[in-house]
Amino acid sequence: MTAVSSPELVVLHAVRILGFADTAVIARRYGVDTRLAGEILLDAQASGWIQRTGFADLSGWSLTELGRTVDERQLREEREATGRTDSVWTVYREFLPLNKRLLRACTDWQLRPSDTNRLTVNDHSDQGWDQRILDELASIGVALSPLVHQLSSALARFAGYDTRFGAASELARAGEHSWVDGIDIDSCHKVWFELHEDLLATLGLDRRSEAGIDESY
Repeated sequence: MTAVSSPELVVLHAVRILGFADTAVIARRYGVDTRLAGEILLDAQASGWIQRTGFADLSGWSLTELGRTVDERQLREEREATGRTDSVWTVYREFLPLNKRLLRACTDWQLRPSDTNRLTVNDHSDQGWDQRILDELASIGVALSPLVHQLSSALARFAGYDTRFGAASELARAGEHSWVDGIDIDSCHKVWFELHEDLLATLGLDRRSEAGIDESY
């Protein structure tokens, strides 16, 4: 049976994977009632787990170091209590090769090496170059779908990453190229970053420890 996370867990975890967001966005991430999410956020703030900051015309919640520790403890307790640890590890190891492909595709989208400079910015004038990358993103999306199905069958909160990635990929292929790596929309890169962060947090890893895992894979 799929394990369903508590509102308290997913609200705090949403702050982790979103990085910086307001109450409505955090509530929407896991379908929590906005009023309930607001109450949970205020309780988390009082506990020192999150902080509210603002700059220019933006304001939102972000995780403190204590909050990061609490989030990882809650995730560890959840997967141990539900017996989902092995399932998440299995998917994570299959995710790593896809992650390399995604990073390469995003780099190629941003850079188009020339004969004299391998760091030349991609001006998107070479349609063949761009199409190859868009095809690769679509292929990655196809490979991602069964992994997300395995994850969401174990822990319900992982549902939707594949459909979000696929939707962004389709929009990019339709000519809306900001959906490849835009930071203010649900782009391929943004969705992938959230999934990567979600896996790391769930398994209690960080990006430094991941390097050793990747090399030994």
